[in-house]
Amino acid sequence: QVQLVESGGGLVQAGGSLRLSCTASARTFERYAMGWFRQAPGKEREFVAAITVSGGGISYADFEKGRFTISRDNSKNTMYLQMNNLQPEDTAVYYCNADRSFETVRLGGAGGTPPEYWGQGTQVTVSS
Repeated sequence: QVQLVESGGGLVQAGGSLRLSCTASARTFERYAMGWFRQAPGKEREFVAAITVSGGGISYADFEKGRFTISRDNSKNTMYLQMNNLQPEDTAVYYCNADRSFETVRLGGAGGTPPEYWGQGTQVTVSS
């Protein structure tokens, strides 16, 4: 019924760029913080970035080193992740989530209650 759908993944060469999108199926998400996580084979899911309802508050993972930019367009119920200078270590399935709590989005359910919504993921593969 209410879904998050990721898109924009694909295969790129190291140093290339991708822009991921996460689109919600309802206006409800205008009131939700949203975020990105990723999971590589054999590894735990890890936080990438999160953004508040208005877009005025943002959190990034340390590994990004300024390469990634999160944004949102509430008129389109869509959140974006611009990824530049991609490296093979960035290869993973990227998931978006949403919750009314920014902290819950950032934690992704670790040590507490999970976010209300998760998308099904989009594959990002970076070749060397």
